[in-house]
Amino acid sequence: MPQKTNASPSAANDEPAWKQRAVERSTKTARLRAEQRVERFLDAAQAIITEKGTTDFTVQEVVDRSRQSLRSFYQHFDGKHELLLALFEDALRRSADQIRAATEAHGTPLERLKVAVQLLFELCRPDPAAQRPLFTDFAPQLLLRHPNEVRVAHAPLLTLFAELMTDAADAGELRSGVKPRRAAALTMQTVMFTAQSAAAPDDESAHPITADEIWEFCARGFSGN
Repeated sequence: MPQKTNASPSAANDEPAWKQRAVERSTKTARLRAEQRVERFLDAAQAIITEKGTTDFTVQEVVDRSRQSLRSFYQHFDGKHELLLALFEDALRRSADQIRAATEAHGTPLERLKVAVQLLFELCRPDPAAQRPLFTDFAPQLLLRHPNEVRVAHAPLLTLFAELMTDAADAGELRSGVKPRRAAALTMQTVMFTAQSAAAPDDESAHPITADEIWEFCARGFSGN
């Protein structure tokens, strides 16, 4: 009667190195192609938004502009909402990168925080010369109907402001008892809401709030100076 061999389960299940490399290469290639298809859909949607000045378009228009298939679109997006959300998240991420780069040239943490607050205010203000329906049309609807998605989209900005606020706290530039991350969230929300509502038709429109004013108002809430 032949004796049973006690081969280790791990040895029996290990795949050859050549097979692992082949699978990894195939997966990497598929991922790259998927990313390229997604970028083409996003670029097509952004082009349509820019031309129309509105988010009122159809998925079929995006598919036709991207020269891809409807089947391919639904392989990557659940629908138009998810496509707009991707564009919105990407815009906020690029804004965070722009603000971070602008702060790096300044010395003290409080100076960097001031630059961040003022630049965020300017970026969020309605610009009659630049139609930004992702922020004027889509974002308010998103805030009312999908607040969790708004929090995710704002994460890069909140992370940046929390870092800047923490640096200011470590440097002793914040007043005692201020919690950096909570102060960052309150500051960011105050700045964005004030900027986005600046175009409301009221008596204050003749004397719009400035970036210096919003900084002074916010700084009084957390600064130790």
